[in-house]
Amino acid sequence: MQADLERYNCRVHQPDDPPVFTRDPKVDMQSVHWRWSDLAPLLDRLGREVALAADGPRRTLRLHNPGLPRGTTHTFWASIQVINPGEVATAHRHSANALRFIMHGAGAWTNVGGERYPMSEGDLVLTPAWAFHDHVHLGAEPMIWLDVLDLSLMHMLRATFFEPFPQAEQPVKSVPDDGFRRFGSGLMGPPGLRSASANPLLPYTANMAQNAVRQAAGLPPDPFDDVILEYRNPVDGGPALRTLAQTLQLIRPGFVGRARRHTGSKLYYVMRGNGSTTVGDQHFEWRAGDFMAIAPWAWHRHRGGTEEAMLFQVNDLPALQALGYDREEGAD
Repeated sequence: MQADLERYNCRVHQPDDPPVFTRDPKVDMQSVHWRWSDLAPLLDRLGREVALAADGPRRTLRLHNPGLPRGTTHTFWASIQVINPGEVATAHRHSANALRFIMHGAGAWTNVGGERYPMSEGDLVLTPAWAFHDHVHLGAEPMIWLDVLDLSLMHMLRATFFEPFPQAEQPVKSVPDDGFRRFGSGLMGPPGLRSASANPLLPYTANMAQNAVRQAAGLPPDPFDDVILEYRNPVDGGPALRTLAQTLQLIRPGFVGRARRHTGSKLYYVMRGNGSTTVGDQHFEWRAGDFMAIAPWAWHRHRGGTEEAMLFQVNDLPALQALGYDREEGAD
């Protein structure tokens, strides 16, 4: 029978085959802690020693997960980009959704689909799939930001497309901040609009997001996260990007969070303050500038430190929720 199975490209289950179903997810990704004290010298060298390519690739330091062949989690890549004064990160587009969270510096502008916005520390700027985008640095000092793209998910689904723009920079619309003028209040928008092919709001400013979190700090604390708010699509109230969610979180001194685990992976960037996170049998003591990746279905909990901490988070829960594969458990 084996010969006939091979002849017709068929097979039957064998006793020694790996199990198709397991009681819990079997995860290759590891939970990792990257310290700013290790990353900062590498970024300084990156800015001085690596040229910015003119054909699309950016000058980035990838946060590589040792449990995976590539990527930060099994669904997305996170990199730290450095752009120097006077440089242009040339225009291109790709099928991956992307975001930028500004870590340090000011003076760079981004152009996404003809909408042009300044980027400042603490801002979140979105690049929806297949939108042309370029960045120009007009400031005096190097800028550093976090790039996150759902590249691993895109590769897994065999949906990779890339296209450079004919010129280094794309034209700017007559109203360069069109989306922000329509939806930037976060509370109001054009009447009658109930859906959109992509989130029309590209920049979420630091002042808007941090003020909202400060206001939410007056509510009872979240048992897992203390104070946390999600960046939302202003049209339909869904996640800011279809496959990636972003949150801003405040962890105050003395907070002891409940442990939880869930399907889906996430990455934290510590904007300021300090604290600790326990993931399984690992213990991460983190402070400003650090990053943490949390593997799927890993028990984890947060504790406040000696200083109030603010963390930016990216996770892939929207993709799992859209497919019906999201699941979460909280410890008593």
